[in-house]
Amino acid sequence: MAVNTDTAESLVEEVFRFGRALRVAVSTGDDRTELPSALIGVLGTLATHGECRQSELAGAMCTSQSVLSRQLAELVDAGHVVRTPDPDDGRATRVRVSDAGLECLERIKGQRVERLSRMLGDWDEDEANAALCSIRRLTTTFTDEAQARHSGHRVLSHN
Repeated sequence: MAVNTDTAESLVEEVFRFGRALRVAVSTGDDRTELPSALIGVLGTLATHGECRQSELAGAMCTSQSVLSRQLAELVDAGHVVRTPDPDDGRATRVRVSDAGLECLERIKGQRVERLSRMLGDWDEDEANAALCSIRRLTTTFTDEAQARHSGHRVLSHN
């Protein structure tokens, strides 16, 4: 049975509120000054996706190549991403996360996990797992929709 319009509207509002609240809640002074959240997202997606062409990463992230190009340039300048010539096409390059980028991601992830763990101090495991299950289901649903709209590109999810 389909979700009714009022419920869908409430979900839209809550998902956006949740996204904003999560970004603010898990950000610490350290990770906000180290890298902006958009760059952390690019770096994390590239780490999950693995070495690839920029066009492949843009497709996986459902973003434009021009936006991603600027973000990757910042990450390259910061030493978090490495560009290498594509052996199959001399005109193209491949990108990958550098060791420094992986260390940066681990540091930020550790800070965020620690902060979220403190915030969920009054939750029990069942409540946390129920929330995790719902979030994963929403992520899968949204990812499937994004893949359908951006056919030909795999959109990454963290199942």
